[in-house]
Amino acid sequence: MPDVIIHSTLLHPSTQPLIEGLISEYDGRYGTRDRPGGARGEIFRYPEGLYSPPLGDLLLVQRDGRTIAGGAFMSHDDETAEIKRIWTDPSLRRQGLARTIMSALEQSAAALGYTRTYLSTGFRQPEAVALYLSLGYRPLFDTAADPQLYRSLPFEKHIGARAGQKGSTPVYPPAASFEEATLRVKALKEGQEAKILARFAGHGAARVEAGIDGLSYQDVLSGHKAQTSVGTAI
Repeated sequence: MPDVIIHSTLLHPSTQPLIEGLISEYDGRYGTRDRPGGARGEIFRYPEGLYSPPLGDLLLVQRDGRTIAGGAFMSHDDETAEIKRIWTDPSLRRQGLARTIMSALEQSAAALGYTRTYLSTGFRQPEAVALYLSLGYRPLFDTAADPQLYRSLPFEKHIGARAGQKGSTPVYPPAASFEEATLRVKALKEGQEAKILARFAGHGAARVEAGIDGLSYQDVLSGHKAQTSVGTAI
């Protein structure tokens, strides 16, 4: 059977391989000493609904009913979606699965009207940096500087109606030390979190008032309501 992409949610059993895989990988690379709750706390930092249409999405690649890769995105504003939680099964890497899920997420985000994607990766993940650069993402950091002086490495890319256009967000200078970089990332995340949660709360209230139901991945790509969830062969 061909691999299929399905829409899922953060708490659905089909998503658990992604969650546990990310926790193992992140905690193994970065530890938990200066990260309260470790990777699990970060993964569940935001409400599950942020990763569902029309604000976001969570997609999984399945092979013979088993989750082997996945990722998600959530809304920053009307233009920008932040891609998060990119994961592939360690035993199946170098098969193009990360590229597959990235392409699917970009398509889904564009179908929801987003024209820009933003993402960040850690300073101990050079393979992720190489992937995003190869996919046309523009680094918002000095690639010649020590990545530890950023701690979190941000990227952007235009999609949808603005696909192919060059980004204009200023490149961030490196911090003077790892400690300063840590404080800067903490402040950035707190600011982003406040903005994202406020948007989610406002959008949730509007949806309740309008009586709008959720959409599936297939609904998003087709532009109309489908009957149930799910599979798109790849």
